[in-house]
Amino acid sequence: MAKLTIKDLILKGRKVLVRVDFNVPLEKGVITNDNRITAALPTIEYILEQGGRAILFSHLGRVKEKADKAGKSLAPVAKVLSEKLGKEVIFIPETRGKKLEAAIDALYDGEILLVENTRFEDINGKKESKNDPELGRYWASLGDDLFINDAFGTAHRAHASNVGISANVKQAAAGFLLENEINYIQEAVDYPTRPFVAILGGSKVSDKIGVIENLLKKADKVIIGGGMTYTFYKAQGVEIGASLVEEDKLDLAKDLMAKAEDKLILPIDSKEANAFAGYTEIKDTKAEAVDPGFLGLDIGPKSIAKFTEEIKGAKTVIWNGPMGVFENPDFQAGTIGVMDAIIAQIGVKSIIGGGDSAAAAINLGRADKFSWISTGGGASMELLEGKVLPGLQALTDK
Repeated sequence: MAKLTIKDLILKGRKVLVRVDFNVPLEKGVITNDNRITAALPTIEYILEQGGRAILFSHLGRVKEKADKAGKSLAPVAKVLSEKLGKEVIFIPETRGKKLEAAIDALYDGEILLVENTRFEDINGKKESKNDPELGRYWASLGDDLFINDAFGTAHRAHASNVGISANVKQAAAGFLLENEINYIQEAVDYPTRPFVAILGGSKVSDKIGVIENLLKKADKVIIGGGMTYTFYKAQGVEIGASLVEEDKLDLAKDLMAKAEDKLILPIDSKEANAFAGYTEIKDTKAEAVDPGFLGLDIGPKSIAKFTEEIKGAKTVIWNGPMGVFENPDFQAGTIGVMDAIIAQIGVKSIIGGGDSAAAAINLGRADKFSWISTGGGASMELLEGKVLPGLQALTDK
């Protein structure tokens, strides 16, 4: 990386400000998925082992007004983090003020403190989300001129708790998680071992226009699945029944196919149903066309076989977006088939770009088979699109 990383810093005896991503799902005060907490452990443990005093910042959910604060405190996170670290995590239910300042000043080497939800600062004018200069300066003043950004999930946003703090310290560096995310995703796109295959699913072409355009320039093949298939189909004049379509993106789909020539690989059949929910009939289409009154909800068996063949021999694979409505067991086969095809390749560098793809791999028991699963759907999408991430750009150059 061209930016400072955590190992470039002297941490002993210093108050180290750290942006982590603890935006975890909560149900009645109980964390239902703690993967993001686990992902932050290497950076936190390294700081403590080096004798640093870790001061953690994170958001949790969206907070626009006082009523939104209910159920959004980071107190449950502090409890789980303490259990994982095997040591006390001091939690201060404040985002600024004398109580927070006194607790930080009282820290000893190897101790850790978690600040309350940074989005609580959004109640009075979105100070966190709009990168309020005063807030960034204040939070920066709580440490010893050191900041570590390890929150890849928010690196595509310029907030006070990442870009704002970075602008007001002498050294702003990437934590282990952020460094790994950049190394895996950006380097896979820019310097892939070939053949390089990109697989894009999801419901809308509009969500992935920039990604498709960028990867058509970089990859050897771009495989398309999911709901956006039917916008491409209709652009070709293929019957799509009641399937999802973006009418205003048909010309764009035509342009993408014309530019791509033989690089863009579309499904050749679908698994269709006569309703999205409460359906009474499911069947595989004979070819691309979807029957009247039906809608495509997954790729079909012929497409699975075709995609498996296209993936064969790949040395770099990036996958973002499921092939169908994978949450429903009736429409999981396409996503499972593609996953199994990826992990079957010997010596492949396989990367999942966060979001629903990551959830699919985890829920379907294949997470440990991939080289890397991104923790940030939005940030990984912008990297795949070739964009510069504000949270990364704000870090100190080496």
